[in-house]
Amino acid sequence: MDALKLLSRSTKSRTRRQNVPEVTPSTGQSSSPQLFATSNSTSPRKRKREEFVAPSSTNPADGIEFFAENPIGLPGRKATLEVRGLDDAIHDVSETSRRSTVPTLPEDDVRAILREHKIKIVRLNPEPVGAHSKHSRAGGRSGKAAKPALYLQPLQSFQHLTDRYGITRKLASNINDQGYSKPTEVQLSALPVLLDESTPIAQSSDLLHAGAAGAIDLLSIAPTGSGKTLAFMIPILHGVLARRKSDSSTGGSASALILAPTKELVNQIVNEGRKLAMGTGVHVTQVRKGMRLSLAEDATDRQSSTGEPGVSTSEQPITKADVLVSTPGLLCSMFGLGSSSGKHETNDVPENWAVIQNISALSNVQALALDEADVLLDPLFREQTLGIWNSLSHSGLRVSLWSATMGSNIEELTQSTIEARRARLDTAPAPLIRLVVGLKDSAVPNIEHRLVYAATEQGKLMGLRQFLHPAASDKSSATPLLPPFLIFTQTIERAVALHSELLYDIPAEAGGSTRIAVLHADLSDTARDTIMTRFRKGEIWVLITTDLLARGVDFRGVNGVVNYDIPTSSAAYVHRVGRTGRAGREGGVAVTLYSKEDIPYLKHVANVVAMAQKHSGVVKSDSGLQPWLIDSLPKLGKNDKQKFKKRGVESRTSRGEGSDPKAARRARISSKSGFLRKTGNNRKGAIEGSQRRALLESVDEAPAKDADNVEFAGFD
Repeated sequence: MDALKLLSRSTKSRTRRQNVPEVTPSTGQSSSPQLFATSNSTSPRKRKREEFVAPSSTNPADGIEFFAENPIGLPGRKATLEVRGLDDAIHDVSETSRRSTVPTLPEDDVRAILREHKIKIVRLNPEPVGAHSKHSRAGGRSGKAAKPALYLQPLQSFQHLTDRYGITRKLASNINDQGYSKPTEVQLSALPVLLDESTPIAQSSDLLHAGAAGAIDLLSIAPTGSGKTLAFMIPILHGVLARRKSDSSTGGSASALILAPTKELVNQIVNEGRKLAMGTGVHVTQVRKGMRLSLAEDATDRQSSTGEPGVSTSEQPITKADVLVSTPGLLCSMFGLGSSSGKHETNDVPENWAVIQNISALSNVQALALDEADVLLDPLFREQTLGIWNSLSHSGLRVSLWSATMGSNIEELTQSTIEARRARLDTAPAPLIRLVVGLKDSAVPNIEHRLVYAATEQGKLMGLRQFLHPAASDKSSATPLLPPFLIFTQTIERAVALHSELLYDIPAEAGGSTRIAVLHADLSDTARDTIMTRFRKGEIWVLITTDLLARGVDFRGVNGVVNYDIPTSSAAYVHRVGRTGRAGREGGVAVTLYSKEDIPYLKHVANVVAMAQKHSGVVKSDSGLQPWLIDSLPKLGKNDKQKFKKRGVESRTSRGEGSDPKAARRARISSKSGFLRKTGNNRKGAIEGSQRRALLESVDEAPAKDADNVEFAGFD
């Protein structure tokens, strides 16, 4: 072999390895992550920095490449700085000149971009007194304040984070190393709101900046798998670094807090945050039991001046954390927060001083993010979430709420909580912005939705086995359900029973029982982490679970979701099926099995499926959803909806077994016939009776045997 060719080939391969991949290793983000990309979208191939391409049309919706490095054809920055050198220019150029290199799109182009990507941004809270605009006079006959639409400059590329918003080079390098090349809809619209204190707006600029500069509260509603974690993690890390630079401190006390409903979602957020914060000195920490946090400087000074007791360092070391991630329950138990009032009398020192010490550690928190906010503000977590929220005493607190589904009641609760807190702390009002991507409370349109009628529980089990063992003669046009996939049940008991039934359905040649697992809240943390790790590695093909994994958890390459028990609300369906079709991937399948008992509660699922099919523009004949089916399904009243959301199908719970034994037997997950179950119960009862009689006989014989060996101790 020619040595020159060999050396040349090795040089080329080393150059190729330096290129940034188009697929995100951490979250599996595809090269074209937009869910609502235009028909004239550009190729995902990244252009070089000095490359110049003239626009083919003046219409921004037809030819402008607003996700490219240079969206409107201006001369490249590298060409203007090549004399001084790019590295030296980055250090010498000022912030104003750096921002001027990024072109600002005109209002018509911004409107077209937001319209094409189905992004709507409005202000929820009322306009400040003295603001006179055409929106303030558009209240209508109802007298309600209008919600003016805002048109913000979109984030054209992740490379503009440094040029326009002053992101540090290390943070920008970490984003680039993770393979993020093109922002999604929620990222291109939310990041400018949260990063820039003087975001240029084409209209209603006085409404957005009526309060303190940069103090903007955001309520973001975006589809599942659209990159919301990155959208709130980048501003949080940027804020920590900016505050550390302005205060000339090394950090240590937490200045940001992220709340999530489940431990699995907390672990995922921490992992993503640590990847982005690598090498920046920012500590992203998961809250654990018994953890002691580093106090803020004012709290430390107050403790030393008053001589209040502390906890010896020999018991538990102090954990330095800049960003805390936790569930509300763990944080409340750790900080002693049991009510939503958030009022704590620090004059009386409690018996456990560590509680007050940890509360003081949160006095410097200036950013609060609620992931899956509709669940955190649901009655199940509302008291704990509001207790933590109101205990944050910093006057400059910025709040952001993120979810794929958000009802009007959550918006009203958010607005009232923000107003009450600002009135209590006597701080200046700030705008509350609502960002909606696509349609509210809608399922992802890039997957196939199916409704399958199975009549009975045995029929549902047979239908599930057909997915595991598809017939070779089946020539249906439906997309096959291939592993790995998730199966959702209503209760933990049903998840365990279904796992026992399917435990040996996978052949031993393919891995047997090791390929199927069950995950629920009754398992230990170690067992849950092990199952999650094995499922991510591909060692587990079928994972049976409850709604524990229905929200936020991002699995790479999940091909389908099976609703063995129908979800209790339309929001639950949206989040369940959102475990597949992540980051705009196509080919996912969402199957909902329903029996005769589920028909009264099926309409909310059918409506969401019909809306998703209408949005995608593809309606298959074998999807199981016909217009006559939607019209014939009964409607639930308000009380019935609340009862179903809280309890599910009554016969499938432990409460329903006592009220209707026959319905409970019909709802049992089992492939055995009634005769076999009766025979097995009789055999089991005979064995237990024999063991009981043997135990009684041994008890009766014991005193007789011991009577001969007892010595006489007198009549007394």
